Amino acid sequence: MASGQETNDSSNNNSSPKKVYKDPDDGRQRFLLELEFVQCLANPTYIHYLAQNRYFEDEAFIGYLKYLQYWQRPEYIKYIMYPHCLSFLELLQNASFRNAMAHPANKELTHRQQFYFWKNYRNNRLKHILPRPLPEPTAAPPSNALPTPLPPTATTMAASSAPVSAPPVPSPMQYGVPSGPPLAKNDPRNAIDRRKRKKDG
Repeated sequence: MASGQETNDSSNNNSSPKKVYKDPDDGRQRFLLELEFVQCLANPTYIHYLAQNRYFEDEAFIGYLKYLQYWQRPEYIKYIMYPHCLSFLELLQNASFRNAMAHPANKELTHRQQFYFWKNYRNNRLKHILPRPLPEPTAAPPSNALPTPLPPTATTMAASSAPVSAPPVPSPMQYGVPSGPPLAKNDPRNAIDRRKRKKDG
């Protein structure tokens, strides 16, 4: 009799399908949580916090960091807003980096390097992307283009010693500006009185 019940129990177990967990929102919540966590890794202060609280000593957490490397694939990378997080995720696979981030000096160094990268990223990128123009070749002036200077004579020396008064040539910046001393800021000719005057009467 016991053998009959065992066969009935075994047949019931084989016929009933195993229950598989299915997300009610088709994994959307998990996707958003993992995306948020991965992007938090772009902050060196957060990585320092994880190291200080000994998350990096937990083997399950190290496995989770290895699992999160799927975010580097093209179908997922398009959702990343802070690309530094992927660099830090790659660095966190190394145990020496995880141990180093527990020290505040290393956190500051990492943060400073990240700042300098942001500060100079555009200029560095343009330096490698934009082609540099070729230098213009400079042609040598022909030797006969310059007149040969005449040796000074007595008449030219006497003429050069006498002061010659040539009319001053106005510069282009002087047009439209009255000659003479500039008007003072508090000069009444310089300002327009926009206040309403009281009428007498």
